[in-house]
Order: sequence, then structure tokens, then C-alpha cells
Amino acid sequence: MNNQSLQRAAMISEHLAPTSELNMNETSAPVKTAKEELADFVEIFPILTNEILKELPGMDMPPQTIAWVEKMINVNVAGGKMNRGLTVLHSLQLLVEGRQLSRSEIFLANVLGWCVEWLQAFFLVADDIMDQSITRRGQPCWYRQANPISNNGTTIGSIAINDSFILESCIYILIKKYFRNEPYYADILDIFHETSYQTELGQLLDLTTQPNRGDFSLFTLNTYRRIVKYKTAYYSFYLPVALAMLMAGINSTPAFETAKDILLPMGEFFQVQDDFLDCYGSPAVIGKIGRDIEENKCSWMICQAILNGTPEQINLLKKHYGLDNPSDVELVKKIYGEIGLKKIFKDYEDESYAFLTSKIKSVRIMPQEVFIKLLSKIYKRDL
Repeated sequence: MNNQSLQRAAMISEHLAPTSELNMNETSAPVKTAKEELADFVEIFPILTNEILKELPGMDMPPQTIAWVEKMINVNVAGGKMNRGLTVLHSLQLLVEGRQLSRSEIFLANVLGWCVEWLQAFFLVADDIMDQSITRRGQPCWYRQANPISNNGTTIGSIAINDSFILESCIYILIKKYFRNEPYYADILDIFHETSYQTELGQLLDLTTQPNRGDFSLFTLNTYRRIVKYKTAYYSFYLPVALAMLMAGINSTPAFETAKDILLPMGEFFQVQDDFLDCYGSPAVIGKIGRDIEENKCSWMICQAILNGTPEQINLLKKHYGLDNPSDVELVKKIYGEIGLKKIFKDYEDESYAFLTSKIKSVRIMPQEVFIKLLSKIYKRDL
């Protein structure tokens, strides 16, 4: 963000009323198209970034440190599809049946949406280091990018570990700024802390299910489901909807359990799609180079290959799966093709959609449209 952008963001932020002064019964905002909603969401990003940056001079941070934080936020938080962040607003719109949201409600929902995006950035920066990933969103992973204050060609490297911590801390600065006077303030803090812990446990499961290459004893669908439930489903699907429910004044435990009962399986469905993309998706389309095979991951693909392959095929997979060599990767993919994993995936996708649709139809405690909208975003997405 340049100086002109910072000044503009600061002016906008200064003219926003503190949360305690926001009138939630103000005139309803006009109905907008999806494109306009996305533009509104993107527009407040520099405002929120400025809220982080403007505190740093008072903490005696030098200009190069402030510039580092600014670049780190812009590279890692912005630039994604923003589906998780927008889900907060879309869910709130459906939860407050019978009325339009006020401008203040839309703004606050989008702030929480960006907090979800900040959380994702925290996870991805750390995950890319642990997985030794190469690209993220079509560019080198943050830890692989050039160190902006070095003139000897070094990369950011392990400094990115600390950067991931800073990204997480930004979430709580923003929540305190905009929500400390809301009755659900403590609930928001609780759910962000709880979701972070759940995701970190999921990451631990992911990193510790392949201690010995060639040992498939832990590569089971039960293990896989446990990993994706904690590593992906809670923060990607349950968190945005739960935040909208809190904003809507929903405090019924059965309502949150109902949401969880649908959104966690939906998160598994989403991750299976990602595993398929990791193997067959084009890096130009998915924004990263898939490395599940090279990293010996307990992915849906290898679990299904073990379940459906012949003893000879499984023995070959044990020899070649988990090796960081193009010829080994190609052999694994060739075996996947022989087993028919593309057809197995298509059948799984159709069965999962039918299962989720059936569960959604049985919901009475909250609007079914909340779940229908989410499912429509991921079913038959560009694979």
C-alpha cells in the first residue's frame, strides 16, 4: 500500500463510527449483486490493514519493519478467492430472514470475513514452510520470496514462521477494535481461539501420519477424515457460518450443533476435491504445484488406491509413493489411472452431494438456504 492509499484508508477509518455507536437499525443497505458485494469486501481491506499499521509507530517500530508487515499482509492475506470471508456476509443475509441488512451490519460482517481470511493466511504461511511447498496463489510461497531488506539475494526463509504469528495476532487487534462492545465479543474470541487450536491439531495429524515411507498402515479413510475434519472443515466451513450466527443473535446450542453436523461433512467433501486437484489440477488453475505424492501425504487419493488396487499395484505404490522424483510421481499417477480413481472420485462427488442435500432438507432450526448456498459454491467446481 503506498502513502496515498494509507492516507485514504486512514481518512475512511476515522469517519467510521466506533462499534458502540453503530446503529444496527439504520436504513437498510441497497441490495447488491455478487460482483458489487465482492468489490465492497475488497474495498475495506486497506482500511483494516491500516488499523494494524498505524499502531506500529507508537510501538517504536522502524520504517523498514512497518514496510515488512505491510508487504507481508498484502502478499499473504489478499489475493485469494475470498470465499471463506464472503461466507460470513452471505450467511448473515440468509439468517436474518425477512429484512435487509443495515450498512453497519454489512461492514461488521465483512470485518469478520477478513478476520477469517487473516486466519487462513496464518495457516497457509506456516503450512507452506512445513510442507516445503513451492508456490501459493500463482507466486512463490512467502518463505521462498526475496527478503525485502536484504541485498544479497537471500529469501525470507524461517522469518516467515514469525510472520505467521504476526498474521494471527492481527485478527485479535481487529476484533478488539470493532467488536469489544458487542454482546457476542467473548464468543467471537472463543471461536477463533478454538478453531485455531482445532486446525493446529489437524495439522499435527497431517504431519504425523506418514512417519515411514512405504508404511501404509495409517493410510485409512478414518485417519483421513479425522485429519480433514480438524485441519480444513472447522475453519473453512463451520467458522464463517458460526460467526454469522453469533452476529444474528443465535445462541441456541442445537442450532450450532446442526450447523456443525452439515458443515463438517461439507468440509470433507471440499478437501477431497482439493486432493483430486492436487493430483490432476493444472497449477495455472489451482494456483499451486500439487505435492501430496512427493510429501507422502495421507490423501484421499492414496487411501482410495489402497482400498481399490490389486496387491501388485499396492506394492508398487509402497515403493514409489512419497519419493520426490518426477518419474516416481508419474508412476504413481499411472497406477491411479489403472485403478480408475477419476471414476471413483466422480461417484464419490455425486454420492456426497446427495448425502448433504438430504441432510440439509431435514433442517428446521435455521434457514436451509445457508447450507444450500455454500454447497452450490463447491459442487462441480472447476476441477
